[in-house]
Amino acid sequence: MSQPLYLRVGNWLKQFPQSLAKGAPEAPTVSGPAAAALLSAAFSCFLLMVNQHLTVLFKSWNAIVWSLGEWIPGSRTGDQVYGEIGSYSGKETLMLVSWLLSWVILHQLWKTRNIRANNLYGGLIFFLVAATVMNWHPIFPYLPLMPH
Repeated sequence: MSQPLYLRVGNWLKQFPQSLAKGAPEAPTVSGPAAAALLSAAFSCFLLMVNQHLTVLFKSWNAIVWSLGEWIPGSRTGDQVYGEIGSYSGKETLMLVSWLLSWVILHQLWKTRNIRANNLYGGLIFFLVAATVMNWHPIFPYLPLMPH
């Protein structure tokens, strides 16, 4: 008797990681490309929060950002039940672009360099803590950046 499709797909997926488990033939000799990937992700989170505050302060910028994200389904729907994503679609688009662009730039700058772990951790902590603080509403309503 033939197995159901979901079992065949599941069994095929169980075999897939084995080809990746072998790993690379040689260990990496530089840490720059990995540091570029990590730092660019943290930078894009920080930029998302900066952009969030700019769209609150400047309605014209909010309209521009929203137009950048109209390619995402649900950005503008007018649906009374589910609503719409709104300008968050543009903020996510800018986050995606900033992540990819910063990754490419940092990768090109650091592809042959070793980045010290202390420097990498410092950058990661700075960007992630700054993004978290900007998202933490008990603090930000008291700062002049937020409208009253």
